[in-house]
Amino acid sequence: MKTLLFIVDMQNDFCSPGGSLYVPGAEKDAERLGRLIDRKGEEIDKIILTLDQHHVMDIAHPAYWQNAKGEHPAPFTTISWWDVLSGAWIPFGDKTYVVEYLRQLKETGEYQHMIWSEHCLKGSEGAAIIPELFEAVVRWACGGRYYETVEKGLHPGTEFFGAFRANVPVTSAPETTFNMKLKEEMEQYDTIWLAGEARTHCVANTLKQLFDFPEIIRRMVILEDCMSNIPGCDELAVPIYGTAARLGARFVKSDALLLE
Repeated sequence: MKTLLFIVDMQNDFCSPGGSLYVPGAEKDAERLGRLIDRKGEEIDKIILTLDQHHVMDIAHPAYWQNAKGEHPAPFTTISWWDVLSGAWIPFGDKTYVVEYLRQLKETGEYQHMIWSEHCLKGSEGAAIIPELFEAVVRWACGGRYYETVEKGLHPGTEFFGAFRANVPVTSAPETTFNMKLKEEMEQYDTIWLAGEARTHCVANTLKQLFDFPEIIRRMVILEDCMSNIPGCDELAVPIYGTAARLGARFVKSDALLLE
């Protein structure tokens, strides 16, 4: 039996209290996950960590947008296609593309477009894995094992919550389309432990993007105490986790795994 530990976006900007998009409780999630790696490392055959990566001029960052007064939107502002058509918000990128992007978000049932604080800028300290977790990964790797990192989010014209594809893939940008190689890698494992940040967004959308592959969902063990919600968004992902449960995913706490 082979086990994969799949860790979504446990980076400083999300997990450190001083991070630009800190998820309350995430540093404790990372501590618990590090403890699990230290104590159950012999049962883990591979670790994959996803890394959210962004440019400053990103469709979900304030600098990409302004109103008629030249003001940028505050973090957690939501923007619809009508806000662009009406001129309430003016994008940095091509207006026609942006309107179509926002329309597709709505039509395909993705989350409404939201503005975030600048976060996980490529090359920044905020984009690095939180040290408490990364040190545990290094200790595990010293046993003769290998971890893998998967970057996501660098295309400035589309949001990229889930690990497998952008919320709205861009045809001319293969890196935004579904990552079949990563899916095929996951299929090699009998059990997949899933952890990461934030529970409501990138972890939930990673699961959602696998619903067409229920045989993978059935292998999922969702580590409930190794992920936390973005405040005010607690109910957003409830339908996603409900579907995952119906497809056979297990929900456990890391302490329960330590007792097995």
